Amino acid sequence: MSDIVIRVENVSKRYRLGLIGGGTLHDDFERWWAKVRGRPDPLLKIGQEDQSNRQGEYIWALRDVSFQVQQGEVLGIIGRNGAGKSTLLKILSRVTAPTSGQVKIKGRVASLLEVGTGFHPELTGRENIYLNGAILGMKKAEIDRKFDEIVAFAEIEKFMDTPVKRYSSGMYVRLAFAVAAHLEPEILLVDEVLAVGDAEFQKKCLGKMKDVAGRGRTVLFVSHNMASVEALCSQAVLLNHGSIQQLGETTEVIQRYLASKASLAVVPCYERQDREGDGSILITSLDIYGSGKNEQNGIATGSELNLRINYKVNRRVRNPVFKIGIYDGFGVQLVYLSTAMVGYTVRLTAERGSLECKIPRLPLSPGRYSVNVAVTSKDGIADWIESAALCDVKEGRFYDNSEISWRRDGWRGLLIDHVWGP
Repeated sequence: MSDIVIRVENVSKRYRLGLIGGGTLHDDFERWWAKVRGRPDPLLKIGQEDQSNRQGEYIWALRDVSFQVQQGEVLGIIGRNGAGKSTLLKILSRVTAPTSGQVKIKGRVASLLEVGTGFHPELTGRENIYLNGAILGMKKAEIDRKFDEIVAFAEIEKFMDTPVKRYSSGMYVRLAFAVAAHLEPEILLVDEVLAVGDAEFQKKCLGKMKDVAGRGRTVLFVSHNMASVEALCSQAVLLNHGSIQQLGETTEVIQRYLASKASLAVVPCYERQDREGDGSILITSLDIYGSGKNEQNGIATGSELNLRINYKVNRRVRNPVFKIGIYDGFGVQLVYLSTAMVGYTVRLTAERGSLECKIPRLPLSPGRYSVNVAVTSKDGIADWIESAALCDVKEGRFYDNSEISWRRDGWRGLLIDHVWGP
């Protein structure tokens, strides 16, 4: 049996909220000292309610997580937003310490947790490569041997002597992944950051991770893209509210995760507690129907699809943009719709409103799809709901002379107009 290189034993992580945050250390100390003496919050503004005596709130990001990873294994870590995936990788990377439990790691760890992690913004790309290598304990001669390979993989050669603070997010990710994958770590930890790169680069990264694993190194991969997880990982962990819900063969774990996502769509949007955003605009419902407002289950391939977003305005925002994403069963986005894409300006004239998006000819083959909905602005995310609704597409005519049969041809995803010739 292969050696165990990662052993996680009853790891829990608790965060304490609400006791600091005045903006400066002096403000936090003044607020704390007033609380100790039983006096009002000295930073309280006129008309604000005094909450200085409120007990600190706790949130458990992880609860009693235990698992082992063998050398050369590629382990996928999946789960909804807030499940604890990124917290787990930060603990494994020694970025943060667990509240309880212990982690034992055998080997050198390279991690790609979020854009910019481990890079000094004032240093150039070249200098950051050598800095990261030194942090991993590599000698300059070792880094020299890998340098050209790293630059070629990142495809940003002419920017290597530019400070990375001037890099776009895509350039950051390209260089960060190239460094993490090529500096010969025994263990590679990769978070969802690959979603920032373009499709070609993502494919290139997945190929590199397969190559790394093939050389006997260990990879832990966090992603919302189930197709990538299934293609890359032999085992997977499903996290839910900080605890392991299932650990085992990748396909079985993914099926359970997708079933839990489908159950989310049953809960009305206005009751969803797992949404993200500042709440300035809240999506209250997402209605899906065909032509003439037929029932959802009557929508067929090639027919009309309508999506109506109903919303409530709690606070005016600058330039609101409404967005819809349609995903297949593996979490791959197939259709992206947005008011900004077509130049439609949303005017918030009342406390409540609605917007309708019409797809005249649905380009999806038969199957079940999940629909995400969001509203953003220049101030950030107002509201974002994953799997706000499900869309069942039945067999229908996309072309005049053919009916799409998923069972017969195994088609899945988008149907694109195309021409055949000799």
